[in-house]
Amino acid sequence: MLDAKKIRQDFPILQQKINGKPLVYLDNAATSQKPLAVLRCLDEYYRSYNANIRRGIHTLSEKATAKYEEARDKVAQFINAPSRNGVVFTRNTTESINLVAYSYARKFLKPGDEILLTEMEHHSNLVP
Repeated sequence: MLDAKKIRQDFPILQQKINGKPLVYLDNAATSQKPLAVLRCLDEYYRSYNANIRRGIHTLSEKATAKYEEARDKVAQFINAPSRNGVVFTRNTTESINLVAYSYARKFLKPGDEILLTEMEHHSNLVP
């Protein structure tokens, strides 16, 4: 079973109190909070090798590219993908949904098909 108290400890922002009560953040569709491990990696990136991936031939760009590909390898292993080539990072959920809608779904959906959604869906899920 998930231990919410232990998980909260990984998120520095959730250690604060708002109006005297522990912060609860539910707006993940807009911005998801980052655990300490992610914050440390971001800090290392911005302090040590902040550069575009695959766009430069200088040391910082090469290091950023290597770290990016290392992350793709880790994700591929975690989701049991055959290789990093099956891992695509996007900027946000909306971009991800659009990528699926315009690349995968267009190939398989045809007029008359229906997509079922709940009333709770964020509007960005409906646009594609």
